[in-house]
This record gives sequence, structure tokens and C-alpha cells, in this order.
Amino acid sequence: MRSSVGLAASLLLSMAMTQVYASSRNTEPIDQEAIQAMEAKISQAEPRYQCFLYARLVDQVTEVSVKQYAAGDVKKATGLLKKVQQLAQKIERTVTRKDKRLKNAELLLHNTSFRLTQLLHSSSYPDREVVAQTLAQVNQAERKALIQVFGN
Repeated sequence: MRSSVGLAASLLLSMAMTQVYASSRNTEPIDQEAIQAMEAKISQAEPRYQCFLYARLVDQVTEVSVKQYAAGDVKKATGLLKKVQQLAQKIERTVTRKDKRLKNAELLLHNTSFRLTQLLHSSSYPDREVVAQTLAQVNQAERKALIQVFGN
């Protein structure tokens, strides 16, 4: 009986957290100038906050890229995915154990990885290479963040 109550409570909590996460997403369109402005702000932020801020930007740019693919604008979507690759490399360079909100950054990267996996399965054959490269880069950044979260 206790296990079923605990299971039901955890299920409700996870559903509520998913709704909060989904409703907290920034759905405003993002363009190259906005990305550059955010990158400039991130580079001026304290180093211990940069990893999370880059992860948030990766998540936002990925979502816009997914929407671009859905709308049929493959050229813009591919350009955004290449930008995600560059941002993921910056995450790898900036992640340290002393980062604030490191676990949140890792979760954002995990969710981004999930979205990219979905995109990989739904994309056409010619587009899969850039999606697969982006997924690999995000997974690598996520692994590095995860090592820092649970490292000694």
C-alpha cells in the first residue's frame, strides 16, 4: 500500500514539474543578433554562472531549430544546430565543479539531448548528419557536466 501511494505521489510530482518546466520555457523567436547579445552577456557573467547560462541558451536555440525544421526551413534550422554545436563546446570549456546551478545545467543539456534525439528520428536522411553531430556534441557537454556533478 505504501509503495503505491509513494509511486502515485512521485508520478504527480513529476507531472507537475514537467508542466512547470514546459510553461517556463521562453517561446519567443530567437535570431542571430539575440544569440550574439546573450553570448556577450554570458561572457561578461561570473565564470561560475557561465555553464548554466550557456546550457539555457543551447536549450533555447535547439527549441527554435526544432520549430524551424517543423516549419520546413531546413537552412535556418541547420544554421542554428551548428550554433548549438559551438555553444556546447563553450560549455565543455567552462564547466567546473564550482559552477552554480551545475545540476540545472546538466538537466537542461539532458532535455536538449532528448529533443535532438527526437529530431534525429523524425528528420530526413540528408539532414541527419548535422543533427547527429549536434547530438554528439551536446551529449559530450552533458557527460562533462555530469562528471562534475558527481565527481570527487
